[in-house]
Amino acid sequence: MRISEVSKIFDISSDTLRYYEKIGLIGPIKKEGNIRNYNEDDLNRINFVKCMRSANLPIEVLIKYMKLFEEGDETIKERRDLLVAQQGELAKNIADLQAAYDRLSYKIDLYDKQLLEKNLK
Repeated sequence: MRISEVSKIFDISSDTLRYYEKIGLIGPIKKEGNIRNYNEDDLNRINFVKCMRSANLPIEVLIKYMKLFEEGDETIKERRDLLVAQQGELAKNIADLQAAYDRLSYKIDLYDKQLLEKNLK
């Protein structure tokens, strides 16, 4: 399957696919001449990378994860630990966003009650 087809299937730009290959998240992709030819294993890996990126996994962590994956089953615990650590970071980010949301909601409520001018806390 050519890069343009993969790009459409996964809604990822061709440049991003080339970048993922360059940094080792996918591939190396076999080429026929100068044309990349993605196979089913490549597509599965792209799907996994896209899934992890949508879970806000940073590229650096994902690169480390994929290197561990390549080392085999003896790295299962370390891979899990990486994901758990990222889950903790995500939970902190969610808490920070919730606090910001709550502050804005409070201010909007003051506007709705016409109390803002009296209470600029």
